[in-house]
Amino acid sequence: MKKVLVCLATGSAFVSVPALAQSTETSFTGPRVEAIVGYDISKAGSTVDDDLNDDNDQSIDGFMYGIGAGYDYDFGSAVVGVEAELTDSTAKTGFDAGEYEGIGFGNVKTGRDIYLGARVGFKAAPTTLVYLKGGYTNARFDVLANDGETEYDENIDTDGWRIGAGVEQKLSTNSFAKLEYRYSNYSKAEIDFEDDFPDSERFDVDLDRHQIVASVGYRF
Repeated sequence: MKKVLVCLATGSAFVSVPALAQSTETSFTGPRVEAIVGYDISKAGSTVDDDLNDDNDQSIDGFMYGIGAGYDYDFGSAVVGVEAELTDSTAKTGFDAGEYEGIGFGNVKTGRDIYLGARVGFKAAPTTLVYLKGGYTNARFDVLANDGETEYDENIDTDGWRIGAGVEQKLSTNSFAKLEYRYSNYSKAEIDFEDDFPDSERFDVDLDRHQIVASVGYRF
């Protein structure tokens, strides 16, 4: 009888260990960090679209890269989390066979982008999460201009909102990969002057941003 009880207890232990390991492997709960790369395109918004000039590209595109962090909680079939990102981009205005790329600001180069937001998703499979996201974004653009006598090189900080959707796939208990599309719109901006000059008053802008990004990360 004792041998039977020992065998049953041992068998229960072996069953519970794989069950616990499986539960841990499929959970999306915990803090995470990730490296982000992707394609970034900024365009003039609808209110400043130059539809009369077919030669004006009105968009700039480039390589986007950065880091992200967040915390998720797994409720079983649904996952809710908060997240933050710091990214940069190589997109800038240029001239192509005499055709100017301009997005309403002049000659610009994209700078750092700060994002704070949240996401909610559901499990399409035990290790696959499909999610929606949204939040606040602050993007910087370096504007280069010349009035004929003085050259100005100033930063414009733009405030806006972002929405997006993506898929996250667990690669192991702690590692994961993501593929995501996000759209951002910026409607307010201010000029950051150099040295001791204060920032300008906020003014209206209209700028659209589209990004397709991939990331790999680690959940603690």
